[in-house]
Formats: sequence, structure tokens, C-alpha cells
Amino acid sequence: MTTQPAPLPLDHIRVLDFTQVMLGPCATQTLADLGADVIKVERPGAGDLSRNFFGEGTEASMNNAVFASLNRNKRSMEVDTKSEEGRRMILDLVAHCDVVVDNFRAGVMKRLGFDYASLARINPRIICASGTGYGPVGPHARKGGQDVLAQAMTGTMEKRSDPSIPMSVYPTTICDYSAGQHLVQGIMAALFQRDKTGRGQQVNVSLYDSMLACQMQEVAQWTAHGQVLNWADMPLTGVFPTSDGALVLVGAFKANPLQDICRALGIEDLSTLYPDVPTQRPVKPMLQTRFAEVFATDTTDHWLTQLEAEDLLCARVRSLGEALEDEQTEVNGMLVDYDHPFLGPIRLAGLPLHLTDAPLTIRRGPPRLGEHTDEIVAEFALAQKAEAQ
Repeated sequence: MTTQPAPLPLDHIRVLDFTQVMLGPCATQTLADLGADVIKVERPGAGDLSRNFFGEGTEASMNNAVFASLNRNKRSMEVDTKSEEGRRMILDLVAHCDVVVDNFRAGVMKRLGFDYASLARINPRIICASGTGYGPVGPHARKGGQDVLAQAMTGTMEKRSDPSIPMSVYPTTICDYSAGQHLVQGIMAALFQRDKTGRGQQVNVSLYDSMLACQMQEVAQWTAHGQVLNWADMPLTGVFPTSDGALVLVGAFKANPLQDICRALGIEDLSTLYPDVPTQRPVKPMLQTRFAEVFATDTTDHWLTQLEAEDLLCARVRSLGEALEDEQTEVNGMLVDYDHPFLGPIRLAGLPLHLTDAPLTIRRGPPRLGEHTDEIVAEFALAQKAEAQ
């Protein structure tokens, strides 16, 4: 007897997706991975900005690895949303959808006539979810939003492990990803609430809010005591070169971590002079210089063995390539294989949510621009409706 696979968590949900680049697409890809039917609305001939990431404009370049990483399990539909015909098609589709998602600048959906108030008149159960730079209202609402700007404007970029280190851009799009996953949370909550009320609602997240929320500990410390909480600036925490690489050490969460560090390094017990954080902080440069001198004398493997013998938190500093080759990455199912029509066999980052009854599968590859336009038009009889109107 063949066992039928369990239905995916969102296989009854349809999403109309206006998003592009990172914040929105990483959110809608999560919904798609969980089973939602995601219809990606793209500009005719151009599509999502990520399709032209490298500015070449060829069909192969418009189906690049960056786009592929954010758009699996979706359908693509080319629609000119500024034309009357395109606008009518979108409004007809809304009647069949549960969620509309965008990450335009505040006010764009209203100008297009696709704001929540307009769409709720067509479908009172519709949930409109928007990811913006700074929120829908306020002094920065109309300012262009982007990951690096959010880093700068929320205090994230200003903090460094040492004041002597120049401020710099964090190279991974942590703001986009955080806000994108907050957008998923908001959509899921709105779907649950709709089951109770029968009504949809507007969901708003922003890069700005997500990065302030990421600093919840720092916010509380600042508002309560006027003090900057900087975990990277702790006196026993740092990155240290070794004879063949580098390691990171976090000297915390123990009764006397400095004593344990000194024992692992084979040096005198400095904790007799500096037993706690208040006494260690003024001499941080001296402590870290001493650590660095010793770490440089041997290999990373040697020092990790010594530190872990004292149950100290430590790890090798690795490249992304090294992390992807780690057996733990494979065991966790964090790479999914896909035979891409332009890129060939590739491996994409998997879903970090692991549900026993809903394992990640690629049901649809990242779509070519407009690949499913005819299919969607036929499925919802959009052409006939347009002719009737």
C-alpha cells in the first residue's frame, strides 16, 4: 500500500508576489517552499531586478545564480501593471489569492491601485504584506530603502569590536534576510487570524524595524542605563590568527573564563589580577595582545583542542566554501541539488526550517521570465474576463 505524502503546510494558499531583489523574494520563497502557490508578477522584458544583476541582458544572465537562489517553487507571469489590461488582470487574480506581497517604496502600491483598501473591496479575505525600508509613514517613509542603509541608520554599522577598526559594510544582506523572515512571520500570523475573523489585513515590516529588533538587548541597555552594549567588544572575545589560519574565542558564560583561557594557552593565571569583566575591560588591549602572541605559535587545530578541553567557546574561522563542505551542512539538509537549464547542476541553500512531514523539495525550478504567463491566464480565464470587460 502506497503512503500518500502529507500535504504541505501552505498548499492551500495562493500568493501574488510583486517583490524583487532580496527582502521580498526570500520571504515569498519561504512561503513557496512551504507549499504556497506563488505567482511572481514581473515587468515585461525585464523582470525582477535580480535578473539583471550583472547588467548583461541575455537570457542566460537573466537566469543567473543570484536569481535562482531566491525564486524556486514560484511561477512567473509577465504583466504590465501600468496598462489598463495588466491592471485588470491583477485585480481579477486578487479574487483568487490569499496574500499579496510587495517590497516597493512606501506609496507605490497605492499609486498602482493595489493597496489594501482597494484590494479588500474585491476580496475581503486578502492579506497585503509590504516590506519597506523604514515603514509606510514617518519622516523616512519615502526614502529609498536598502540593506546597507539600514545597517547605517540603525546603529548596526557603527558598532565594531574595537574603536580603532574603521566602520564598514557588513557583506551579507542580514537586514534583507531578517526583514524577509519577519514578513513571513507577519503573513503566517495574519493567516491564522483570518481563520478566526474571516477578514484579511495589512501587514507591514521594514528593514529599519527589523534591525532595531535584532538589537533588542542593546536597546534595553541603552534606554535603561545609557550604556552601549557591544558583545564584540567584550575583553575575552576576539578573532586570533594562528600559524595556519584563525580562530574565534568567546570567553564568557563560565565562572572564571580568563583562568580557563590561561590554562589552555599554558600561560600564568591572569585572573588573579583581573578576575571579572570590570577589571578586564580596561586592560583588554594587553590581554588580547598576550592571547594573540600565543595563538600565533601553533595551528588552529592545536588551539581548538586546548580550548575545548577547558570547555571554552571557540571555532575555526572558515570561508563559505569550507562551511559548505562541512558534513554538518549535508546532515542538516542545507543544500538542495537542482539541474538548472542555464547554469547546469547547482546547489542552492535549503530551508532552515526542518519539518518532519514537509521536507523541502524543488517542485518548480526558478522560473524563466514569463514562463507561466499563458498557463496562469488560462487557469483563471483572465483573457476571457478582459474581453468581457
